Amino acid sequence: MSDNVYAVSKVVGTSKKSIEHAIENAIETASESLKNLNWFEVKETRGYIENGKVAYYQVSLELGFRYQKS
Repeated sequence: MSDNVYAVSKVVGTSKKSIEHAIENAIETASESLKNLNWFEVKETRGYIENGKVAYYQVSLELGFRYQKS
C-alpha cells in the first residue's frame, strides 16, 4: 500500500423518498466533480415536516477523496 493524501468535503443530500436515497443522491452528484472518492461518513440526519408528514429527508455527509499524485 502506498502513502496517500486525502481531503474531506462536506455535502448535504436530500430526498423525498428515504435517507438512503439522500445519501446516494449526494454521492452520485459529488462524484461528477470529485474524483477518487473512497469513503463517506454520515454526520447528521434531519427531515422536514409538512402537514404532519415527512416532506423530505436531509443527510449531511463527509466524503473522503484521495489526491492523485503526478
